[in-house]
Amino acid sequence: MANNLDHIHQQALKELEAVANSHDLQNISVRYLGRKGVLTQFLRNISKLPVEQRPVAGKKANEIKILLEKAFKEATAKFEPQNEAKDAEIDVSLPGRAFACGALHPITQINQQICDIFSKIGFDIAEGPEIESDYYNFEALNFPKDHPARDMQDTFFISEDIVLRTHTSPLQIRTMEKQSPPVRIIMPGKVYRCDSDLTHTPMFHQVEGLLVDDDISFGDLKGILTTFIHEIFDEQTRLRFRPSFFPFTEPSAEVDILCVICRGQGCRVCSHTGWIEILGSGMVHPALYENVGYDADRYTGFAFGMGVERIAMLKYGIDDIRKFFENDMRFLAQF
Repeated sequence: MANNLDHIHQQALKELEAVANSHDLQNISVRYLGRKGVLTQFLRNISKLPVEQRPVAGKKANEIKILLEKAFKEATAKFEPQNEAKDAEIDVSLPGRAFACGALHPITQINQQICDIFSKIGFDIAEGPEIESDYYNFEALNFPKDHPARDMQDTFFISEDIVLRTHTSPLQIRTMEKQSPPVRIIMPGKVYRCDSDLTHTPMFHQVEGLLVDDDISFGDLKGILTTFIHEIFDEQTRLRFRPSFFPFTEPSAEVDILCVICRGQGCRVCSHTGWIEILGSGMVHPALYENVGYDADRYTGFAFGMGVERIAMLKYGIDDIRKFFENDMRFLAQF
């Protein structure tokens, strides 16, 4: 028994003297002192020895274990100066490596700016489902059954009566159904249409607005939108209201701004007209009041809607809407 322990001790020391690196040292340590090591197995098998031999064997084995642990510790120290020398080559006075900081996507930034502007003048923010019924997306908004927007070419139909919303206007109906006037809301969110080119994507972001109360006039609409245009661009940005048609407003108008690229001189962006269409607007059609139970003789209001990507393209001078969705860090890092 004693001879076996002495042999284990001498063999371990012999291997320690020949060790060349810390990896080999770790392997030797595991071989002798690990959970399944030679010395550990000997200690576990002491119970199989005759009773009178157990105390002596246990004492001897523990002494050798202590000696080997000390020897392994000293051997480990031999490799530490090499690590210290390697660490000494690092110049701790050098500046650290900078971590890239993230930022909000330009569309998110513009969306927040739009919401902030309207919040300051008393509008609440309303949100709703992106999957809508035909009733809320079309019928309640006074879209005739034969309106082109209902065609498969323009709308993503999930089923005959369920669509991906083509605008955030359904929230006008949903809000008016639950709330009596006055109503003053903006409705930001994603919308979907079957369209894709330099200035259109199948999914884009829209912000619509609705104000309904006593004695609301087209002059109020002009004042609100003029304030918005000057806030989102600058005080020098001119705008004009041009007659148009939307099923849910009457009268209706599109809002053009003086081209932010050429300042009205005419360029490719504005098709050499000097003006760029930026949003649609108008007085709420009486049919919508009837659909939600409002008194059309008492209440009046206006609505407007704009594409967030279009605002961003004009504000930052971007000529291709697809750049917003390509995740090119060279582009996004500019914002």
